[in-house]
Amino acid sequence: MLSHLDDAGRPAMVDVSEKAPTKRTARAQATVVLPPEVRALFRDGELHSKKGPVFHTAVLTGTMAAKKTSDLLPLCHPLPLEKCTFDVRMDEAAGHVVIECEVATHHRTGVEMEALAGVYAAALAVYDLCKGLSHDIVITETKLLQKTGGRRDFQR
Repeated sequence: MLSHLDDAGRPAMVDVSEKAPTKRTARAQATVVLPPEVRALFRDGELHSKKGPVFHTAVLTGTMAAKKTSDLLPLCHPLPLEKCTFDVRMDEAAGHVVIECEVATHHRTGVEMEALAGVYAAALAVYDLCKGLSHDIVITETKLLQKTGGRRDFQR
């Protein structure tokens, strides 16, 4: 049975009230493929759009999304994040933007969804800020890279 269904098959938050709080971490990644004409406009690892610096804005957007994950996904527990960091960089060889988010907390449930929401929202910000230059932008490979804490750790 899926963990977010009750005995009758209805959606329900997982009951974590009996679990002990432990340190939980997660790291996720998203890739944004930019067309060559947009990549050519990036200088010194950044592009300044009319709405602001693309990578800096992506970090702020991703941070807000990670902190608000339970508002976006109603079966997620609201978690107080103790760490939320981003690495946004242009992979020149591959020709795309790589976004990573790492989050941590001490709680009864994991933070995978917060890391995933963070990188995806940051990728959406890159798209939003660059769409005036081209709509041939593709967000790909949003994935969990690592999680620690809880019943089992995970490493991709």
